[in-house]
Amino acid sequence: MSGRATGAQWRSFTSIAGVTLTLLALGLALFGGLIAPHDPFATRFPALRPPSAEHWLGTDDLGRDTLSAVLSGARASLLVGAATAGVAGLLGTAIGAVAGFYGGRVDDALMRFTELVQIAPRFFLAVLVAAMFGPSLALLTLLLALTFWPMTARLVRAQVLTLRQREWVIAARALGIREGRILIRHVLPNVMSVIVVTAALQVGTAILVEASLSFLGLGDRSVVSWGYMLNGAQPFLRIAWWMSVFPGAALVLTVLGTNLLADALYAVWDPTRHGAPRIV
Repeated sequence: MSGRATGAQWRSFTSIAGVTLTLLALGLALFGGLIAPHDPFATRFPALRPPSAEHWLGTDDLGRDTLSAVLSGARASLLVGAATAGVAGLLGTAIGAVAGFYGGRVDDALMRFTELVQIAPRFFLAVLVAAMFGPSLALLTLLLALTFWPMTARLVRAQVLTLRQREWVIAARALGIREGRILIRHVLPNVMSVIVVTAALQVGTAILVEASLSFLGLGDRSVVSWGYMLNGAQPFLRIAWWMSVFPGAALVLTVLGTNLLADALYAVWDPTRHGAPRIV
């Protein structure tokens, strides 16, 4: 991969937009609590005030500052998205790599298990868990992570199946290098583009699932999230547009940013688009 080609990819409009939106959302999640002007749960302000110099994004029906709530919601949304993508990525990579590299009965057993998890209705499972055990952000994140990994596993397996018969893998075996070392040091680096892109896409998907549950009233009420704000804004769409517009815009831009970032990472990192596979 040439440096010129990589630089051109990063300078494209979609790449710049994806990086900018993702970094903005990440910054709000990390530092939102420091820059928020008020406590997002404080109800000491006049209700349903439109955006003004005192309250930049207005107030809701209970007199809470909308800007503070949006900033606080970024933390919950990004936490769910990042934790879900991270755990699902690790599980999916491990299962997909082992299945694709060793094949045979190992592949059959792991893929049947993957299919069993994949057919589970993720959203309705989340609704059922919330109804049975109560709404919990940590429990929701764990459930999403345990149901998101099959996609990563299947993609990684497909890539590993095409790589394990390459000449450089056969040469490594001929040199007496252990199978596990070949998989970790030589095969997996050439699958990293798939892993990273899938994880970036899953961040946005997990954020949408959490927002959907909160919108339906099944989210964690002890945590401010964008879906929770949209749920409270429903009765006031005609008289307080700011209650739905600002959290909705934050949700849309964050998911859009992660998707554009995934496209940029794939364009830059995929070794098959820029020459020979990486041999470590």
